[in-house]
Amino acid sequence: MCGISGYYSPDSLFSKQDIENMSGLMNHRGPDNRGYFIKEKVALAHNRLSIIDLSTEANQPMFSHNEKCCIVFNGEIYNYREIASELNLKWKTHSDTEVVLEAFVKWGPEFVEKLNGMFALAIIDIETNNLFLFRDRIGIKPLFYFFDGKNFLFSSELKAIRQIVKKYSALTLNNKSINEFLHLGYIPEPDTIYEEINKFPSGKYAIINNHGLQLKRYWQLKTHLKPEIIKNENEAKTQLKQLLENSVRKRLISDVPYGTFLSGGVDSSLVTAIAQKVSTQKIKTFSIGFKESKYNEAEYAKSVAKYLNTGHHEFIVSYSDAIELIDSLDSAYDEPFADSSAIPTMLVSKMAKQYVTMTLSGDGGDELFHGYGSYIWANRLSNPLVKFTRKPVSSALSLLPNRYKRISKLVNYKNRRELPSHIFSQEQYFFSRSEIKEILHPGFYENFKLKERHHEIKHFLSPAENQALFDFNYYLKDDLLVKVDRASMKYSLETRVPLLDHKIVEYALNIAPELKIKNGIQKYILKQVLYDYIPAELFNRPKWGFSIPLNQWLKNELSYLIDEYLSRNIIEKYSIVRWSYVSELIYKFRNKDYNYLYNRVWLLIVLHKWLEKNN
Repeated sequence: MCGISGYYSPDSLFSKQDIENMSGLMNHRGPDNRGYFIKEKVALAHNRLSIIDLSTEANQPMFSHNEKCCIVFNGEIYNYREIASELNLKWKTHSDTEVVLEAFVKWGPEFVEKLNGMFALAIIDIETNNLFLFRDRIGIKPLFYFFDGKNFLFSSELKAIRQIVKKYSALTLNNKSINEFLHLGYIPEPDTIYEEINKFPSGKYAIINNHGLQLKRYWQLKTHLKPEIIKNENEAKTQLKQLLENSVRKRLISDVPYGTFLSGGVDSSLVTAIAQKVSTQKIKTFSIGFKESKYNEAEYAKSVAKYLNTGHHEFIVSYSDAIELIDSLDSAYDEPFADSSAIPTMLVSKMAKQYVTMTLSGDGGDELFHGYGSYIWANRLSNPLVKFTRKPVSSALSLLPNRYKRISKLVNYKNRRELPSHIFSQEQYFFSRSEIKEILHPGFYENFKLKERHHEIKHFLSPAENQALFDFNYYLKDDLLVKVDRASMKYSLETRVPLLDHKIVEYALNIAPELKIKNGIQKYILKQVLYDYIPAELFNRPKWGFSIPLNQWLKNELSYLIDEYLSRNIIEKYSIVRWSYVSELIYKFRNKDYNYLYNRVWLLIVLHKWLEKNN
């Protein structure tokens, strides 16, 4: 796990100082070593966090055996030993980086199809100056780029590119991204907050040379959806269990101490249980809780840890702990990012780093096995009666007490194409598309479209499956994985995600939906696997999620954020949103029982706080 950056510049627009400055901004991603390859028109930089092969021979940039290619690599490849055997490699190091580079030399860019892991990597053909970029299938590892038609700049973090591009040209706020952010709480690939900078697409590689930028897809979700789905429960459970154990075992390959994030929920408990089973040592586990008991799952995590006999570490969080991290959110995430669970994720990462350098997390289980309440709503809203009566039903519900107003907004969707993002937005208490049109000044409003990234599939998708695929393609990749990457790397901690092994993803997508939600039990088939390791009674409770008591804190200890960043002076300074709307929103939130508005308030705080820090 590291930070990478570099450029291809036929105009020699960028300099040695630029590449050094980019690398310097990402020291947190790799404090163990910093290295450069700089040649006329091309350059690579690497910040190393040593995980596999701690020797200096494994430092990067690394050159191929024939010295014709050079690589910088962020991530881990879990099947690198198998690939090395296929190559009949005569090792110079014991690192996966060497294997990746020699595989490229032998097989060309299509070698990427052999990789099992999380990665963003760049390779330069030294003879031709051709630059190759690759990003993993799921989008676990970040990669950003700037391209003006000739000059190309890339980096693991937006801040590194922003600093360099601003030296040579202006950066423009992306109006579409502002709309997306207010609707989703994050900015989805390929967009960023700037018009001139993009997120590199997952599942693709690129060739950059005098012919420009050529993007090629090597993995598509839809090609792995089979005509016949898996309906046999015993078959599904047996195969899934085997895939999970193989995935966790591979992700425990490490030359540094490791542990797991343990919330006490299904996903993290399953990953921890398997890790403890296949590991030769006692697993260290890390969890946090909140002094506000409603949000405190620490006791559940402690119960699981006790049953598994792990080396457990717990940290109880108060608002003062959160306040200390509020200001660091902008520098960690580089663009507006409203997932407030980034705060506890940072706190648990900081604690874990005191004991280990690598952790496993349970991300991906909800999307693959239908763990969110939004999947229930997707099925409800697909009912033909609801479709045809949704407008009058919404109007009627809006007249009822506040707990019904949220349902009123959820029912009132525009059309089927926009339904997945609408359900997600309203489940998160964010702005609907119609509300965005009301709140934004006309110059900033844009009727954006989110493409369905799973069309031309081979079997019919239920409404819940369609919603889950939306979450997998958007929420998981552009929110949850971003949250964990930036939060953990802030403290130079690597985090691996066993449930997102692409073999598990491909298999899970072909399991029948009635095995994912059965008799009202969500994540049914995953829970059947879990109960082979941990008694079911430890999980007989409602799902809370990894969240902070934001509603309560914004009304009390964090109320100053509203005064500071949503004042009339700040709102009118940027003139993106209407002051009349904002002032009414704040009044309702503070003075009436409109608790569901707290995330809308938070979105506006995050946006204007980012504007204040970056303009």
